[in-house]
Amino acid sequence: MEFDLDEAQRELRSLAADLLGREAAPQRLEAFEKTGAAYDPAIWKALAQAGLLGVVVPEDRDGAGLGPVGMTVLLREVGAHVAPVPAYATLALAALPIALTGTDEQKELLAGVASGETVLTGAYREAGPSGTVGTTVRGGRLTGTKTFVPYADEASHLLVPARADDGTVQVHVVERSEARVAPQPSATSEPLSRVELDGAHGTPLGAGGWDAFRRSAVTGAVALSSGVIEGALKLTTEYVKTREQFDRALAQFQAVTMQIGDVYIAKRALDVAVWAGAWRFETGSADTGDTDEVLAIAAYNASDAVVKALYTCQHLHGGIGLDVTYPLHRYFAWAKQIGHLLGGAEDQLDTLGALVAAQEVL
Repeated sequence: MEFDLDEAQRELRSLAADLLGREAAPQRLEAFEKTGAAYDPAIWKALAQAGLLGVVVPEDRDGAGLGPVGMTVLLREVGAHVAPVPAYATLALAALPIALTGTDEQKELLAGVASGETVLTGAYREAGPSGTVGTTVRGGRLTGTKTFVPYADEASHLLVPARADDGTVQVHVVERSEARVAPQPSATSEPLSRVELDGAHGTPLGAGGWDAFRRSAVTGAVALSSGVIEGALKLTTEYVKTREQFDRALAQFQAVTMQIGDVYIAKRALDVAVWAGAWRFETGSADTGDTDEVLAIAAYNASDAVVKALYTCQHLHGGIGLDVTYPLHRYFAWAKQIGHLLGGAEDQLDTLGALVAAQEVL
């Protein structure tokens, strides 16, 4: 089996890295954060003009159709540059599930995604463990409350999972005007919202919509986390190479190199699970192992080891690591928020345990 990125995916990674390196430079991010805007429209426009927002959009809808692996490549770079754009909300929580299981009418939304004209999002979380679905649907009308929905106010449509009378979970496309939206606290500049649905009208995705939605939500989140720890490690490595103490660079102290090694191990452990999960999600082959188990492992690492590694990065920076005006703060805040959106480490261990137990029963 060949697990390396193919030529198109490598070109995508290079293009995204170069563009975000320019458009999401630290000075640009500092200026943006003073505006109080939900996201940086200049970065969003640049991503659209480069064709990057169409990464999961089918070719017949003006996109590249590169699927879950292509999405993972792009979102890793968004995380590595902590770029304040609704890429995760639009692509992972909406565009990819629609591309995989949506109706022809629902897929009409995707041309606007590729052009950067449309922001979409999805309501993955409710009160309780991640993946909980208490929202109900009867006669095409949805009732319930979703939490921590990114960019709900800015989106034209939301994807909303709801449980039908027969116990199955459907994912509905709901217009923003059908929902009541209230802001919730966020660790980053990204807006999060509580979304209340009281008889909102929705149209369901096709067969497999719930599996596609929840897998896309987790794949996108862990891809962001993988990029975040990559960027934080790079920043910290450069710092300890140049910062001197007792007339020696910090990198020359054994204790420092061991701690940097721990951060690298956390990054690599997450990377392996991220790419394995994205590849399984994309291929959907019976012989690729359990997609949900691998994604749960990635989510556990993103919620636990990566967050702890960010504490180590802060420690290695000394006092400046706690300064909210220093770039490392963005990586730390993003890592914490991604961990919360995934439900936290204990929740992911519970999920993984349940999946393993189910396999043993079978």
